[in-house]
Amino acid sequence: MRRDIFRQPPVVALSPRDDEVADRRRWPATIPAVAQLLEEGLTLDPGVTFLVGENGSGKSTIVEAVAMAYGFSAEGGSASARHSTRPSESDLSERLRLQRGVGGPKWGYFLRAETMHSFYTYLEENPSDRPEPIFHEMSHGESFLAILDTRFDSPGFYCLDEPEAALSFGSTLTLIATLHRITSEGGQVLCATHSPILASLPGAKIIEVGEWGMRPSRWEDLELVAQWRSYLAAPERYLRHLID
Repeated sequence: MRRDIFRQPPVVALSPRDDEVADRRRWPATIPAVAQLLEEGLTLDPGVTFLVGENGSGKSTIVEAVAMAYGFSAEGGSASARHSTRPSESDLSERLRLQRGVGGPKWGYFLRAETMHSFYTYLEENPSDRPEPIFHEMSHGESFLAILDTRFDSPGFYCLDEPEAALSFGSTLTLIATLHRITSEGGQVLCATHSPILASLPGAKIIEVGEWGMRPSRWEDLELVAQWRSYLAAPERYLRHLID
């Protein structure tokens, strides 16, 4: 029986291949969240879905696979970008089946924080017809905001992998406003994040990933939120165990 991984007509639907059997001895299915994805599927609601979890929990692997199944390069960009330096992606996208809804948007973008520096070089070497910012002459955060301004401009399908990596508190609020605008116009977003600020976007669906696999969560119930609240309330309780 086929199980939809996510469904939001007319945007996109993704399901395990009919012949797919999750072998937990084979990476990335050794990651509980990925094994659950292959065995049970997952519904991606309209609007924004956040994947939240610790390093190594599988959230970026899942976003990468969804982006590649949709047609994006593993290292980011639009569906027409073919930037590649050192392939390191999993084969998860090949183990999934993508269906585009009739009338769904053709535009989309994959913003991957760890590869953006080399992607800016790719953009310089493959200029578009429209004027472009000189991304390498900007700060890390400024360049991310320029990408938001020039690429996140229509109600398409957007995958983001830890976009908060370059952003200050105020810039993260700008990203929240951008995601809200995109989805209010009919777009859809899948985002992996460590940021309790970003994950607080009203109306977003939150999926917490970890040793349990994947589970829906409310923002106020996230381990991430509890940890930040505890630390900010009394940082000395943490630091006294780390600093002599």
